Amino acid sequence: MSKQTLRQLLRLLMSTNYSNRRIGQLVGTSPNTVRTYRSKLREVTLTPEEMEQLTDNQLVCQLSQPGPTVSTKRQPDWPHIHHLMQARHQTLIQLWEEYRSIRPQDAYCYSQFTHYYREYVKSIDVSMRQYYAPGEVCFVDFAGKRIPWTETQTGEEHFAEIFVGVLGHSQLVFAMALRSQKLEDWLGAHQKMLAYYGGVPQLVVPDNLKSAVTTPSKFPEVNHSYQELAEHYGFVIDPARVRRPQDKSLAEIGVLLVTRWITVVLRRRQFFSIAEINQAMQELLEQLNQRRFKRYAGNRRERFEDAEKEALSSLPVKVFDIGCWLHQQKVNRDYHVYVLGHAYSVPYELTNQHVDIKVCQSKVEIYFQHKLVVVHLRSFVQGGATTENRHRPKSHQAYAEQSRAHFKQWAKSIGESALALVSAQFADKPEYSLQGCRASAQLQKLARQYGHSRFEKACQCACEIQSLTVSSVRSILQCRLDEPGQDDGPVQSQLPLHHNVRGAEYYVNGGQ
Repeated sequence: MSKQTLRQLLRLLMSTNYSNRRIGQLVGTSPNTVRTYRSKLREVTLTPEEMEQLTDNQLVCQLSQPGPTVSTKRQPDWPHIHHLMQARHQTLIQLWEEYRSIRPQDAYCYSQFTHYYREYVKSIDVSMRQYYAPGEVCFVDFAGKRIPWTETQTGEEHFAEIFVGVLGHSQLVFAMALRSQKLEDWLGAHQKMLAYYGGVPQLVVPDNLKSAVTTPSKFPEVNHSYQELAEHYGFVIDPARVRRPQDKSLAEIGVLLVTRWITVVLRRRQFFSIAEINQAMQELLEQLNQRRFKRYAGNRRERFEDAEKEALSSLPVKVFDIGCWLHQQKVNRDYHVYVLGHAYSVPYELTNQHVDIKVCQSKVEIYFQHKLVVVHLRSFVQGGATTENRHRPKSHQAYAEQSRAHFKQWAKSIGESALALVSAQFADKPEYSLQGCRASAQLQKLARQYGHSRFEKACQCACEIQSLTVSSVRSILQCRLDEPGQDDGPVQSQLPLHHNVRGAEYYVNGGQ
């Protein structure tokens, strides 16, 4: 019997002379029940005025008149026990054994101890209802259930993570499928969510996952890239406390709704890419946001359009470049820093200094003391190097410029023979052949030492004898074979007389 029915029954018993059957018909109960309460009223002196002053529980207690119960059991110090239970690795059975060891004869048994402790926790475990102003806060989290999808080429099965965002005032839900919970996917989901809302809230409340919080504690350390995204869009990050789901209750509700109305439905289908999952989620997501509220009029979409859309801050014009940060990276002696297996150059003045690196999808930004130093196109070649010539010292720049084209241009300014010698050094060799560059550099040294004129003539001599090598040109210059009149060596006109010189006749006679 409800409390209202009981009050109506008692009021009829006090103010009318109706029979038990008639009163039972009026309140919808049996005559025997009416007879029972009529006899209780005779035992209890209760007037209609006094009945109105009593609460429902007080009224029931007064009519039931329970006998006095005197407990002989010793009551534990529940606030102290609850305080101890907040510590790690503390259990109720340990606390019960300590409580019982004082006086076992008047102590509760373990089942009663746990029962009364749970009742105490219920009495103090209350939640404050929160009100969020339009455009004030947005809660973000990942759903527990994932959606499977199959890769067409390999047939391997993967699971898509479901990102969920909920606005505080309108409770408008956003959801999308991601490959993982890694930083780049996490930041990209925020960009898509803010574009879906068409504005930026003042506050974003995430959970303590690694992509959001580097070090969870009383004063959590927010991931640098996540903080950079917040600064770009103009919102504040306020992570929820560890193991405090009430700090993001709307996110928990949003996850429950997305799981119930979207994830469970899509898990019955087969997908072959993340894009297919997101396409299927769009229609279900809009249906979810247009479902009517149970406790008040309208739906999430209407509440957002009417009250919260205009309260959001406008989106920035410049697109945010998603990237991860590498802090305090030391510049090597070769004025390069290694980023994910690839070397990138910085100005040689920063050698042995420490720089911060932002790795984006298509570029690598290098900062020194919070100032942008250089931007490189991102390369995925493992073990390779990306170098800008202006980052080198002048001596290194001159050495780095050595190539087939560089030496041929120099030789062309001297003459055709010099050009033929340089071309021969790079025959069947690549443009930046180390062997060819070294040989051409030696030819340059000879040209500086003997002059361009003699060097060209020496190269011409080397071409005539078909010996297009550095050693041949050096020998010609050292022996002065390039000078006029030096082509024929000295000729002895007549051999001196000597008894060892036999002459031609000696050999004609067979050596006799």
